[in-house]
Amino acid sequence: MKLVLTADLVRLGAEARDKEDAIRQAGELLVRAGCVTSAYVAGMHARERTMSTYLGSGVAIPHGTFDEIGLVQRTGISVLQVPAGVEWENGERAYLVIGIAAKGDEHVEVLQRLAEIVEDQALVSALIEAEDPVQIVESLGRSPEG
Repeated sequence: MKLVLTADLVRLGAEARDKEDAIRQAGELLVRAGCVTSAYVAGMHARERTMSTYLGSGVAIPHGTFDEIGLVQRTGISVLQVPAGVEWENGERAYLVIGIAAKGDEHVEVLQRLAEIVEDQALVSALIEAEDPVQIVESLGRSPEG
């Protein structure tokens, strides 16, 4: 499966005060790209309050709750690269904050693909250090076999 990611959905070298700020920034990228309405970002915050979206390996995947699916205009992901990291959980820092917006059941495929990516520590490190949004687009858009 190919993830729906374009260079305009990637922000390199970002800074975030805290995870709420990081979620807001990842959500704003989705809003600006026309993936979601601005109300979806509040749903991303609501999800985080009920269940952490930190996957491990320095990656968090904030996304809305089931209630916000109607606010998704098209499936897409945003990537906020935070080189200094942002504390997500006590003692855990996120360096890649990947916002997810998916229509219908597409979120299942998106989450499965992201889980595969997180297992590849070399790839995660390369994404954290990437200096060109195209590197992130090409790496995340690659199929598991390639």
